[in-house]
Amino acid sequence: MIYQWVLGGIVASLLGLLLLDGSRGKRVNSRAGGHLMQKMKDECVKSSANGECCSGFGGGTDVIVVGAGVAGSALAHTLGKDGLRVHVIERDLSQPDRIVGELLQPGGYLKLIELGLEDCLNEIDAQRVLGYALYKDGKNTRLSYPLEQFHSDVAGRSFHNGRFVQRMREKAASLTNVKMEQGTVTSLIEEKGSIKGVQYRTKAGEELKAYAPLTIVCDGCFSNLRRSLCNPEVDVPSCFVGLVLKNCQLPHANHGHVVLADPSPILFYPISSNEIRCLVDVPGQKVPSIANGEMARYLKTVVAPQIPPELHNAFISAIDKGNVKTMPNRSMPASPYPTPGALLMGDAFNMRHPLTGGGMTVALSDIVVLRDLLKPLHNLNDAAALCKYLEAFYTLRKPVASTINTLAGALYKVFCASPDQARKEMREACFDYLSLGGTFSNGPIALLSGLNPRPLSLVLHFFAVAVYGVGRLLLPFPSPRRMWIGARLISGASGIIFPIIKAEGVRQMFFPATVPAYYRGPPN
Repeated sequence: MIYQWVLGGIVASLLGLLLLDGSRGKRVNSRAGGHLMQKMKDECVKSSANGECCSGFGGGTDVIVVGAGVAGSALAHTLGKDGLRVHVIERDLSQPDRIVGELLQPGGYLKLIELGLEDCLNEIDAQRVLGYALYKDGKNTRLSYPLEQFHSDVAGRSFHNGRFVQRMREKAASLTNVKMEQGTVTSLIEEKGSIKGVQYRTKAGEELKAYAPLTIVCDGCFSNLRRSLCNPEVDVPSCFVGLVLKNCQLPHANHGHVVLADPSPILFYPISSNEIRCLVDVPGQKVPSIANGEMARYLKTVVAPQIPPELHNAFISAIDKGNVKTMPNRSMPASPYPTPGALLMGDAFNMRHPLTGGGMTVALSDIVVLRDLLKPLHNLNDAAALCKYLEAFYTLRKPVASTINTLAGALYKVFCASPDQARKEMREACFDYLSLGGTFSNGPIALLSGLNPRPLSLVLHFFAVAVYGVGRLLLPFPSPRRMWIGARLISGASGIIFPIIKAEGVRQMFFPATVPAYYRGPPN
């Protein structure tokens, strides 16, 4: 126990810069779909000669938004509220049924409030989330969000993704200058290197074109348009297998639960007052077959013995019911081509492993940045000047986005089981470090929750965990073998975090004020 106190002092001194509190950064049903479809009364008026779509606004469209998920709907409402005429084209306006996008971190909730969309969480049986419970080898520790400086309503929220999306769509469509239409965008319309609009196919099968000075692509992780606007380097490190557990209670109420299982983490969190989402991470791009029973066997024999006993019976029952869904977990750094007339947003633009539930926080934060950039503009028609000005978006978004992206990628690698002794020590050190409480838990949880978007804090905490792990190896008496493992632990930690930082962009991540676009003002 003495050496743990000594190590605590050493690590505390390393974290001197972090003693500034990291948290400082101060019944949906079918009628919703019916209301949404009713709002689409302004049908596209098509010229029989050229198949071009007239927005019905009387003066044309200012912004086309492709996709009406969380990012697209929030963006449409935000821009519409600021007076822009927005045409949203979504492939399927029925309620989505997804196993991700169900946990909104407190930092994302604050952005939702800033956008005036917090009421979209009403009447969907959303659950308050106050932190996490971490499980490993029969031990567990509870990690609460550092919310002391915020209003009592501020917390994480978890819910059915489809219910939340429908509320967002309904809210956006309630604005008279937002037109939401069901259709599949097949391509971007390009003229002389500038995007002028989109070509799309309506629900009735008609081929139409829509034009606007600015087209924002928010068509999600399966985007078929991103290749026109960026150089996508999509990595699929694992897949999530999703189940819904009923008639059971989480060991720690109002907390997400993370089990550091073998081979990779298992997540539990509430999505309604009587349902718990379970996400089982399966490394690689191939999951056991559901059809031939391999998946059920895998879940019962490999996963079930590792979950908290309070959830075991409900877990087995959910497997037997057979409603098992899978979803590939994608990671993609933001690497856009600045393209006049077009912009990427949401998962079409940037993805990270969903382990930390940071995707919606990044998207909502990006929308706040973009809203503030567009607000002073009175004319979007100068595509070249607008494109140059909006390069600032890619820099201004970095503190929040890169912190959440880097943490998600690094934590996933640390939390996965490994036969390598150094990786085992890093995993054990991470669990014990977070269990220390105080700054040691508040700092990382503030980063994870989106309340502290400071990349330097992330790097310091990450290497503090590594130093803590080395100290555990060397105390009370070092040996050549333990020293070698400690050296490999530091090397492995560097090998985890530095490639992620490089992909995010070192200069934009740590020194955004040195990027020229940071200072660009609105075009005249």
